[in-house]
Amino acid sequence: MPRILGVDLPNDKPTHVSLRYIYGIGPTTALQLCTKAKVNPDRKAKELTDEEVARLATILDREFTVEGPLRRQIQQNIARLRDIGCYRGFRHRRGLPVRGQRTRTNARTRKGPRKTVAGKKGVKEMRG
Repeated sequence: MPRILGVDLPNDKPTHVSLRYIYGIGPTTALQLCTKAKVNPDRKAKELTDEEVARLATILDREFTVEGPLRRQIQQNIARLRDIGCYRGFRHRRGLPVRGQRTRTNARTRKGPRKTVAGKKGVKEMRG
């Protein structure tokens, strides 16, 4: 089981799929990384030599922001938005959707489980 940047890559999957287990590496970046390191992306991860793993690790370390530093950078960006008091920072602080989605009905992922309000249905019936 190859280990790159503290992440164990799954043995049975192709290299370009295994590399996606590293935070910050997606399908396109994984293929670019294989090309730069001159590694066949379709070979299984367990078939990689130590030299190839070392090449992948050095390229990742030199050219990409991944894992811990990337997580830290994202958290700092969110903290900056909160500190300057902009709309996006306010939405992050409140735990609401940040990118303009509707919140009247959906947005349950960000808002959490429903907090039922008593007497909400009766208001509509009394008007009619």
